[in-house]
Amino acid sequence: MAKPATPLHLDRLDTPIGTALLVTSADGTLCALDWTDYEERLNTSLRRYLDAALLVDAPAPKSIRRALTRYFGGELNQLDAIPCHIPGTPFQSNVWTALRKIPAGTTLSYGALAAQLGSPTAMRAVGHANGSNPLSVVVPCHRLIGANGALTGYGGGIERKRWLLRHEGVEVA
Repeated sequence: MAKPATPLHLDRLDTPIGTALLVTSADGTLCALDWTDYEERLNTSLRRYLDAALLVDAPAPKSIRRALTRYFGGELNQLDAIPCHIPGTPFQSNVWTALRKIPAGTTLSYGALAAQLGSPTAMRAVGHANGSNPLSVVVPCHRLIGANGALTGYGGGIERKRWLLRHEGVEVA
């Protein structure tokens, strides 16, 4: 007999860069954050990482909404308090954990993060894990840039990446 789908809660939060889709578990942890213009990608990600999750419209915990609202209002350290559940491969988990340790207002290149993880030649693997991150903003994949300082791809679009970095005080072209 097939295991029943895990119910997850879907909420929406208006931000200065679009409406965010917040997916939380019954225990109040954030499982995914994406944008309404990428809702199909969110659904694909949920199927891949959370094994046939069932989405029901329900509000995210007030603490998560408050932390995100405060982050977008300028209190950049608020992301650290958001509890997350991010299933992935061991390598992805290592990358995502390392991303959460990059302070706001700081950037790293893909190569520098690969070196920090003890795999200096794994820049492309870091890039792939970064691009597979289901928790935009909270797992700050926007803080990874090209070795030459260029803003490289961002799942939510380069303009969002530029806005997020400027919001955090990073000078970008």
